[in-house]
Amino acid sequence: MNVAVQPTADPNVARRNAWILTVAQAFGGANAPIVISLGGLVGQHLSPDPDLITLPVSLLNLGLALGTLPAAYIMRRFGRRSGYLFGATIGMISGLIAASGILLSSFIVFCLGTCMAGFYSSYVQSYRFAAADNASGAQGQKAIARVMVGGLVAAIIGPQLVIWTRDAVPGTAFAGSFISQAMLAALAFPVLWFLRPPSTRKSNGGVDTGERPLIEILTSARYLLAIATGVVSYGLMTFVMTASPVAMVGHGHSIDQAALGIQWHILAMYGPSFVTGRLMIRFGKERVAATGLLLIGCSAAVALSGVDLKHFWISLILLGVGWNFGFIGATAMVGDCHTPAERSKVQGANDFLVFGTVACASFFSGSLLHSSGWETINWIVLPAVALVLVPLVWRAARPLPAA
Repeated sequence: MNVAVQPTADPNVARRNAWILTVAQAFGGANAPIVISLGGLVGQHLSPDPDLITLPVSLLNLGLALGTLPAAYIMRRFGRRSGYLFGATIGMISGLIAASGILLSSFIVFCLGTCMAGFYSSYVQSYRFAAADNASGAQGQKAIARVMVGGLVAAIIGPQLVIWTRDAVPGTAFAGSFISQAMLAALAFPVLWFLRPPSTRKSNGGVDTGERPLIEILTSARYLLAIATGVVSYGLMTFVMTASPVAMVGHGHSIDQAALGIQWHILAMYGPSFVTGRLMIRFGKERVAATGLLLIGCSAAVALSGVDLKHFWISLILLGVGWNFGFIGATAMVGDCHTPAERSKVQGANDFLVFGTVACASFFSGSLLHSSGWETINWIVLPAVALVLVPLVWRAARPLPAA
């Protein structure tokens, strides 16, 4: 079966939508950095149990995982624009609930807000697929990377808002930061209103033979490798990043230094997007993804070499660049695994499996940091990278047959 059939989109609509999604990514992408920067620190003040201090960040990832399949259904049923507008509404509500939890000194309410922020992120994460759907051929790979550039702006907005607004509500640290999170979602709403469905026709290069059962797609070697690459790239990044702010403060660094460390990390996550699409076209998506996994391994090695500020920051930067190459490469690999008819369920299943693993990694990270320390977290990274890097390198050298 030829699964490479793609719709040929109106290039003007595709470009217009890509810019809209890039701007929306800049606003919506700041949602997660705010929660990640502050979730563990707020948890230290509100949590009744030290083992639960990273629970708010873990719930962000759990909400993201649980939201992927409903988000895919809503967008398939009502269209991308309606789904994204609904997601932005969830984003506004989530920030206000989290701020209320801080004002009320309620850990449960705060956790509810961060979990809802995860539901919002499940829509934001699919912006990359929406951009690829609107483009054809190699332009799809460039479109994925272009939309991810919006995350570069988010990397600046999110942590800076944490610093600028953390004392905006007198006597209650960080409540203002979550109010600003709600405002960013509100700004994304009118931007997404201008999103339009592309007018498409079948390209002449392939034959669409229908829609396969999901279980058949899930058992194909190509799709399994794409999922595994995304799981390891995103899972390890979250595993380390969730613990990083708490570990930095625990080793004597300030809250501002921890927030700036996350900012540099997120800049490194999205900054390479200017060139990632071109690199995939030139060298192949599998080689780019493999390079990303190698960089994630290098970040663990740096973290294991010391706990000075430079070790944390360099490690986080390498982790961010590795995530960019690994995750964008994996996203492009998923695009090779489905026909247009299969798109929604394949993309939804991919994100459910990736972000479900991410949620588990986030939950495990907090308790492991408390019980075993920062070094143990980074030692775990190395065998996990090797587990997927070997078949990925083999795939790059010897392409698998069509799924």
